[in-house]
Amino acid sequence: MFKKLLMLSDAENKNLNQAIIACIISNLTLMLPFVILLQIIILLIKPLTDQIPVNINYLWIMAGAGVVSALLFLFCYKREYEKTYANAVSLAANTRIEVAEKIRKLPLSFFNRKDLSELTANIMGDCAVIENMLSHVIPQLIGYSISSLITCCLLAFYDWRMAGAIFCTLPISIIIVVIGKRLEQKFGEKHVQAKLIVSDEVQEYLDGIKIIKGYGISGKKFQRLDKALKKMMWASIKFEGIGGIIVTLSTMTLQVGLGIVVLLGVSLMVSGSLNPITFIAFVIISSRIYSPLISILTLLPELFYMLVSIDRMRSLQTESIMEGKEDVTFANHTINIDHVNFSYNQINVINNLSCTIPEGKMTALVGPSGSGKSTLLQLIARFWDVNSGRITIGNLDIKQIDPETLMHSMAFVFQQVVLFDDTIMNNIRIGRHNASDEEVKLAAKIARCDELIARLPDGWNTLIGENGSKLSGGERQRISIARALLKNAPIILLDEATASLDPENEIYIQEAIASLVKDRTVIVIAHRLKTIIGADNIIVLDKGSIAEQGNYQDLMDNNGLFTKLYSFQKQALSVNY
Repeated sequence: MFKKLLMLSDAENKNLNQAIIACIISNLTLMLPFVILLQIIILLIKPLTDQIPVNINYLWIMAGAGVVSALLFLFCYKREYEKTYANAVSLAANTRIEVAEKIRKLPLSFFNRKDLSELTANIMGDCAVIENMLSHVIPQLIGYSISSLITCCLLAFYDWRMAGAIFCTLPISIIIVVIGKRLEQKFGEKHVQAKLIVSDEVQEYLDGIKIIKGYGISGKKFQRLDKALKKMMWASIKFEGIGGIIVTLSTMTLQVGLGIVVLLGVSLMVSGSLNPITFIAFVIISSRIYSPLISILTLLPELFYMLVSIDRMRSLQTESIMEGKEDVTFANHTINIDHVNFSYNQINVINNLSCTIPEGKMTALVGPSGSGKSTLLQLIARFWDVNSGRITIGNLDIKQIDPETLMHSMAFVFQQVVLFDDTIMNNIRIGRHNASDEEVKLAAKIARCDELIARLPDGWNTLIGENGSKLSGGERQRISIARALLKNAPIILLDEATASLDPENEIYIQEAIASLVKDRTVIVIAHRLKTIIGADNIIVLDKGSIAEQGNYQDLMDNNGLFTKLYSFQKQALSVNY
């Protein structure tokens, strides 16, 4: 049951079963000291009732048995810890890795439906929930239940009436918890949703802090975050309040059983059908046995709440990943786009588009904003799958190729560079993880990073901050190009790497790009049309279709959309082309 519920492997399910067994044994060994204490009490009472001396030897034996039972409990508890907490932490770590791997293989269409906070909740929050369920909830819940049932059966051998009195209120307590489940689940879902909204707002607040400060909308004026926090506060109060009321009511009902045990025991002793020693034994054991029963009632609502996170995790695991053949060899790197159609949320972006991007040549994609340039580039990289038609590389349909295998043949240089808070060396080595230091340094040199690295305080070992915050835009772009050079892929995809750079940095970048694209199949998105005058082929897109194509001179002679865009840029920038 738990294997399917928690999406466990056979080995993980086996570990959970072992944890449950360890918890049962640990709970049962915890009863031994009470049994020994009862024997000692009987030993001390008997001289008063039977007029016989205290058996000192037997008393020492019981004392020794108490020490042994304590050591046995410590051993069993240590084993329980190993089988529950240690395994749960290991499983949670593995689950986080599996979730990250799953997310990495999902198409970009998935990320249009999900936001960052929910994915963060999947990787951190939901995995922590699974860890908590496996370490604190399920083994203890099952362990307490089974050990309590075993204890009940054993007590019934002594006196079934007193045993029944101990457990008579338990069904009522469980009914209270189950009835409150729907109400608690409702408030639990609202609580989870409120936390996700707060996470969204905090992320947006931090990302936009420069704008918030620059336009004076910080503090009380930034109401959305304030409202989200207050909403989460009230959702938390309601959820904890409802849960607290249900648990308190159920535990109070359960502990009424202790009074029933005393009343029934006294009644049976008065009638002569129960001896005092048995009565004392049941009073002592009932005070101990209610502790795990209360834990059961406390853990049940927690289990219901955790199921909300489990459902979200299961939803993520059922998402379809992009798959394909891993062992492929391209005959060449000519890219054919054959009657491709693609849409975002039922809005057509690419319409029946066909063209050929020849091997070893530079092909530029130009057109007005929203014409489909970036979308087409990402379809070629198989960030999405086309709705219809097909894209082939060397006559192999990329839809039939594993995305990671396809990525080995492609290198990217985007306008928005993503760097990690690591050293220059490690950021460049992302291009090829097994590259030597010499290969990394050669790629950096070709990408014109020499001057940049020379003036950094720790050179190659300088930490560059979150997303390269310690570097300028041009410096980050040169590191991105060094990555692509290090990868040495036969296909290069450029999403206008120089669009927002100053003239000095643009010269460096252009020189680095010239080294990168040499003798490779290159597709470049161009916003500055002057940068692609030397392209072998220029494809002009308009509303997801090809308006015209050819080299620079052909398009200028055609006096079509390209000429119109070129003239607009010339007027806007007021420069000589």
